[in-house]
This record gives sequence, C-alpha cells and structure tokens, in this order.
Amino acid sequence: MFASTRALVATGTVRTAVAGTAAVIAVLSGGAIAAADAPAPTPGQLQGTLDQFSDPGIPTAAKTKLVVDGDRHTANIDQMNKGLTGYGKVGFTVSNVQTKGDNATAQVAIVSPHGTMPGVPMTWQHTGTGWQLSEGTGCTILAMAMAPC
Repeated sequence: MFASTRALVATGTVRTAVAGTAAVIAVLSGGAIAAADAPAPTPGQLQGTLDQFSDPGIPTAAKTKLVVDGDRHTANIDQMNKGLTGYGKVGFTVSNVQTKGDNATAQVAIVSPHGTMPGVPMTWQHTGTGWQLSEGTGCTILAMAMAPC
C-alpha cells in the first residue's frame, strides 16, 4: 500500500510540475496565461477606459491601446477627438459587470451635455494590455461621436 501511495504522490507531483513548466514556457515565449487567471475588472477600471477614450485631450496613439485592434481605427479616433473638443464633458457610470473568461460585459449610463442615455450594453476583452474595450464597443462609441467605423 505504501508503494502505491508513493506512486500516486509522485504522479501528482509530476503533473503539477509539468503544468507549472508549461505556464512558465508560455509566458517566456511571449504567450499569456489564460485570462481566467486575471482578476475580474471593477466598474471603476472599466469606467477608466471609457473616460480615457472619450477625453479629447488624450492623443489618438494612446487611445488605440484602449480598444482591441484600435490601430485599425486611428482616423475614426482622430475624427472623434476633433468632434469632442469643445463639446463638453462626457461621463460614464458602469454597473452590473459580468465576467466570463476573457470577456466582461456591463451596463453603461452615458451622460453628455444633451442628457443621459441609460443602460447601454458594452463589452471589454482581457488581453496582454489589460482590459480593453472590445472592437464592437469602440465602434459604437465612435458612431455616437459621429466617427463610425
């Protein structure tokens, strides 16, 4: 019995060592550990991406990093920045954050000089950069700013 217990312990140790080694190799080779290992985003973190994306004082190059595939939409972001200059403060309230794997969804109230738009569903994706607006959500915001994708 002692010999079979020792074999089970040794097998478990080998499996753990192999899994740990695979994670180290993935990270060292430029890969990432599964997003499920990332902590769920807070409403404040997600709101921060929205606040930065809608701030006309933040350059386009910085904003492309806030959106998945944002570099494909530099002309749209430039147009949004121009339109938001002098427009007034746009604010967001993020609630009901739900996370599944590397995706997060939330309800977002958008406050602008023209009123409040409640309950807009938005999504984020966890990447090597962190929690980024999904491309679809980025394009929704750009469309609202008269700079559609």
